[in-house]
Amino acid sequence: MEWIAQLFPALRYDFMQNALLAVVMIAPVMGLLGTMAVNSRMAFFSDALGHSALTGIALGVALGIDQPVICMLAFGLFLALVITRIKNANTQSADTIIAVCSAGAMALGLAILSRGGGFAKYSQILVGDILSVSPSDLLSLLVVLVAVVGLWFYLSNALMLISVNRPLAASRGIPAAVYEYVFVGVVAVAVMLAIQWIGILLINALLILPAAAARNIARNMRQYHLLSVGIALVCCVGGLFLAFEMDIAAGAAIVMLCALAFAATYLVRGRLGGR
Repeated sequence: MEWIAQLFPALRYDFMQNALLAVVMIAPVMGLLGTMAVNSRMAFFSDALGHSALTGIALGVALGIDQPVICMLAFGLFLALVITRIKNANTQSADTIIAVCSAGAMALGLAILSRGGGFAKYSQILVGDILSVSPSDLLSLLVVLVAVVGLWFYLSNALMLISVNRPLAASRGIPAAVYEYVFVGVVAVAVMLAIQWIGILLINALLILPAAAARNIARNMRQYHLLSVGIALVCCVGGLFLAFEMDIAAGAAIVMLCALAFAATYLVRGRLGGR
């Protein structure tokens, strides 16, 4: 281990070791879930869930619950199911429904938390802090990673067919609504757990950008998934060390690298398309 510490001085610190393990587990989750979010044209879905985190915290404060994560998870799951239910009713476009729910949830959370000027102590969740990850948090992330990978192997083909051709999926006996509810529930759990370290303002970018970058250059679904996970891993690990060296917010550094990855793959796609 000494040579690792010499090669990467940042890893001499326990908090950096915990943060590295955390991003290595967060990245595959976001990379996989992001591919389906992009294919289903739900790029702002995680943004709405992120905004609902404030409402979850606010309701927890109002009810006297000391564990904000539990409240965020509960309200995030509730909002995810509500958005999906309304979207499937086909009364409005998906982006309109997500925007309405996102704005409403954000406003409600701010209204409750800002009462009496008390919002300041909750403002950290806006940007997150990956360096605050604890060993118990790592265990929770590991459970989510295993669950997401397991569900992905079981559901990914069906979800892909649903996103491409819902009537065809129904004709093959695939319960589209059930699968969608499972998917949005998993996204809600992943987002709510990661948001305390990545931040409300950045969580949507981490979910969408690696998948969007991978889609620029992937030639098939297998490449799409692998590239999305790979880009997420490289950007998360690279962003963590960049943040340490430059003394900037880790979440911001990670998302900046994701944005650069998207720009690079977009340019590559343009050159390949021109040949």
